Amino acid sequence: MMTAVSPAHAERIKDLANIQGVRDNQLIGYGLVVGLEGTGDQTTQTPFTLQTTISMLQTMGVTLPPGSFTTMQLKNIAAVMVTTTLPAFAQSGQTLDVTVSSMANAKSIKGGTLLMTPLKGADGNTYAIAQGNLVVAGAGASANGSSTLINQLSVGRISAGATVERTIPNNIAQLEFINLELKESDFSTAMSTVKEINKAFGQDIAFARDARVISVRPNNTDGNRVGFLAALESLNVNRAKGSAKVIINARTGSIVLNQSVTLDKCAVAHGNLSVVISTAPVVSQPNAFANGRTVESKVSQISINQDPGNVIQLGGGTSLSDVVRALNAVGATPQDLLAILQAIKAAGSLRADLEII
Repeated sequence: MMTAVSPAHAERIKDLANIQGVRDNQLIGYGLVVGLEGTGDQTTQTPFTLQTTISMLQTMGVTLPPGSFTTMQLKNIAAVMVTTTLPAFAQSGQTLDVTVSSMANAKSIKGGTLLMTPLKGADGNTYAIAQGNLVVAGAGASANGSSTLINQLSVGRISAGATVERTIPNNIAQLEFINLELKESDFSTAMSTVKEINKAFGQDIAFARDARVISVRPNNTDGNRVGFLAALESLNVNRAKGSAKVIINARTGSIVLNQSVTLDKCAVAHGNLSVVISTAPVVSQPNAFANGRTVESKVSQISINQDPGNVIQLGGGTSLSDVVRALNAVGATPQDLLAILQAIKAAGSLRADLEII
């Protein structure tokens, strides 16, 4: 059963566009988790865990005797990747949540402690340092070859586990123009946004560079750039009606129609064809004095059933609710609707673009 959802047209600029240069940055680091209960990496299969441990011990002033590397058993240590997101305007000393993921063959990192791990950006510079005790939501147990597992034991999280050490400079307060980037390129939406900005601030301070970028010259004379941006983001804009689209997920059978989809009059015939093959064993048993042997064979029966396909006339629909009502009248499953929508589109009765993902 398909359901229509009523759209809302007026949206805030904050929901339609992003401010150019105000963005998050991904950070990543490689480190060690210690304190595991024998569920760490098997160093015979993951030599990088052993190498990292030796390097860490050397930085701590611990020198291992020659030849001891091959006999080390580090079942309580696991090599991990640490990831987080550095938000815009993050300052030194601010804390971030981090995700810790095992990268080798550790069975579990639950109960472990992440050692000090530098987190680097795409430019190779260190922007944060992570360390702390892991929280793993999963649980598992095993005995005598049987095991059970709930969620993942190889991924954990540390709340406020990283501290920002380096800030990313942002000169938005000194820019002559502030650029807004629409999340979806559309000339009509860009012009509507420009109109609302100029109307709200009483002068022509905004213009559209293209279908996505809108340049705004701040008109605040008091230097309060934050207040200007807050007022700018709160403006409501009537977003232009998007192009008609039908999104089809061929793997799951999901179908999504947007508000612009319309339907012309057409007729649809839909019927079900099923093929059933059943196989039953047949045993031939000779009598006791025939000196024969028992023979087993199989007998298969094939039946083809086809339900009658009724021709249904679909009336023209000028709204999404009309289209949904017409498609529900067909009485087909979502998988069948995939083929029906493609056939309606080929017949020229579906006023929308089909996009299969």
